[in-house]
Amino acid sequence: MKYFIIAGEASGDIHGAQLIRSLRQRDPEAEIRFFGGDMMAEACGVSPLVHYRDMAYMGFIEVAKHLGTIMGFLKTAKSTIDAMKPDALILIDYPSFNLKVAKYAYEKGVKAFYFISPKVWAWKEYRVKQIRKYITKLYSILPFETEFYARHNYVVDYVGNPTVKEIAEARAAFDDNLTFRQSIGLDPQRRIIAVVPGSRRKEIRDNLPTMLRAAKQYPDCQVVIAGAPSIDASLYARVMASAGITEQAPVVFGKSFRLVAAASVALVTSGTATLETAVLGTPQVVCYRMNGSPLVYNLYKRLLKVKYVSLPNLIADRPVIPELLLHYCNEQSVSRWLGVLLEDTPERRAMLAGYDEMSRRLGNNDCTATAAANLIETLKK
Repeated sequence: MKYFIIAGEASGDIHGAQLIRSLRQRDPEAEIRFFGGDMMAEACGVSPLVHYRDMAYMGFIEVAKHLGTIMGFLKTAKSTIDAMKPDALILIDYPSFNLKVAKYAYEKGVKAFYFISPKVWAWKEYRVKQIRKYITKLYSILPFETEFYARHNYVVDYVGNPTVKEIAEARAAFDDNLTFRQSIGLDPQRRIIAVVPGSRRKEIRDNLPTMLRAAKQYPDCQVVIAGAPSIDASLYARVMASAGITEQAPVVFGKSFRLVAAASVALVTSGTATLETAVLGTPQVVCYRMNGSPLVYNLYKRLLKVKYVSLPNLIADRPVIPELLLHYCNEQSVSRWLGVLLEDTPERRAMLAGYDEMSRRLGNNDCTATAAANLIETLKK
């Protein structure tokens, strides 16, 4: 069969690579084309038609500035559907772009599947109508989504969460703690604060300075930045320099899971990385600076339909980890939480217990294997 897969960001590239492997196991002769990244390319054996790093625009202004480029990518997606005539279009999150492609596929009679739902339960709930119309089947990776979609008379399957499998596989390949620290030039004795500022340039520019200023208040710890695969090292240096941070922290690429696992605490920009950090079992503070004004904060509170923004809290349905958003994400508040979580405190122990609860809810199902098997069976009907 022929599959066209679209992932528009780093987390989608990771999950997409796993899905490609699962599809190939069941359909060894599969023809696959995709928008994605290096991990999908490795799994697929061909280069992406469009790399996600060229698609990673966020916020109204960034999107407006690059509208011509985005429309060009949309044209490429449509022409790929026309030329390839895929048996299945598989979409991974990235809704503003992917739902437009889904509409085109629907008009052309191509079945579209969603692997990893857009966060319509948080905002832009109106998109459920588009999903119901254009998507043949949606495979959920968050257990609470089935109830949400049921309220909209749309049945979705919870297939498990890919992060569970991805981290289990990564752990199996981890080197020992001393070897890891020596490989990136760290002191084997001092504690590590991992800084995970996101995979998009704007996220990094907005969050990294506050994170580093807070972390640098603990000079007995080593501060290390988890570099995003699509971002050049020079961006981190420029952001630190422009923020007046003279003692620049090292940036580690390709070892984010290992770094977070070795850390005593992580500062994490809101997104998939919060779930990865929780599955790895490292206490964390969720940061999301962006525009730090109370006015914007109150606007977002009105727009959001959920009590929490971080995945561990949403899955556990309670505040397992602190969420410092917008004007609450400042050097003083981040530093204060770091001090609490660096020691063996009741707050740290409660967070780790919350991680256990979250993991039980996620389960251990092989997410991509289940989704791939169901998708192929659906196509055969």
